[in-house]
Amino acid sequence: MVARDPIADLRRIAFLLERAHEATYRVKAFRTAAAALTELSAGEIAELAAAGTLTTLPGVGEVTARCVLESLRGDEPVYLRRLQATEGTDLDEAATALRSALRGDCHSHSDWSDGGSPIEEMARAAIELGHEYLVLTDHSPRLTVARGLTAARLRRQLDVVAALNAELARLVAEAADSGEEALVGADGAPHGFRLLTGIEVDILADGSLDQDPELLARLDVVVGSLHSGLRDEPAVMTRRMVTALANPHLDILGHCTGRLLPGRDGPDGTHGRGKARPESTFDAAAVFEAAAGYDKAIEINSRPERLDPPKRLLRQALEAGCRFAIDTDAHAPGQLSWQEYGCARAAACGVPAERIVNTMSTEDLLAWAATHG
Repeated sequence: MVARDPIADLRRIAFLLERAHEATYRVKAFRTAAAALTELSAGEIAELAAAGTLTTLPGVGEVTARCVLESLRGDEPVYLRRLQATEGTDLDEAATALRSALRGDCHSHSDWSDGGSPIEEMARAAIELGHEYLVLTDHSPRLTVARGLTAARLRRQLDVVAALNAELARLVAEAADSGEEALVGADGAPHGFRLLTGIEVDILADGSLDQDPELLARLDVVVGSLHSGLRDEPAVMTRRMVTALANPHLDILGHCTGRLLPGRDGPDGTHGRGKARPESTFDAAAVFEAAAGYDKAIEINSRPERLDPPKRLLRQALEAGCRFAIDTDAHAPGQLSWQEYGCARAAACGVPAERIVNTMSTEDLLAWAATHG
């Protein structure tokens, strides 16, 4: 039997564990093992497997070594098979259609702020999901608990993204020449993928945005969110959000109520586990009127512990004429698959695909965002 790719199998297991909201240490075990194997040639991995010494590699334990052995025998690892047998949530027809219409994700985090994986890992997972683009939106400076990016760090990140996009373009071109199915479609045309620059910028107490305006103007997409003062009086909250929406640099209003649902677990160390937080209160009619008037999008945040905004507000935003962005707010690669949760909510509230900005092509999304700045 032909051997499988053990590194790909380990990464797939990690992805599915994240998707299932399993504990971070389990995910890390498989990602660490995959990283350890990438340092070796296929021959070296085979030699260690034959000698029964895979566990001598730093980061490879008994469970991950067993998965590697099964892959090398040509068998789908039992661990992976079990995860795949229980994964996923059935979507109804409307939600499935919305998910199929999405071309990318406008809200994601890397280990540059409070995410758990490098930028390259996030990009690879987005490509594997069939995305045309992923907007990298690490946090801004005031959110120190999340290692928010100073202006200097954000400038460095822009250089990293540019270099990664250049490398991806090279790989796509090579794949087009060779007909590699991973990056080239049945028609022979390269799929292409672009990592877009962005930020999840804090909306400050006066409604201003927590980053240099010159830098915000350079970014492809800007998500603005409130992370502090969430119990402010409704008039104060309303003024903060409306002021932010009027800012030409903001494109998407993130998780607008800030709620955390009771009994829903967030990733370890990010939003806490199972900690409830009530919705912020504000004049939703005024906020949604401003969003529609400035042609900004309201985020449909797909994180299981957020699912923000609630359906009643989602319907109100739809009636107000708002655009939407169905985003994962992913802090790890496997969480990029959570868009289906947002799609289910959008479908339940009758949100049409043409109102969702990330059903746009890369070029159209950039053109829409550019109209604000």
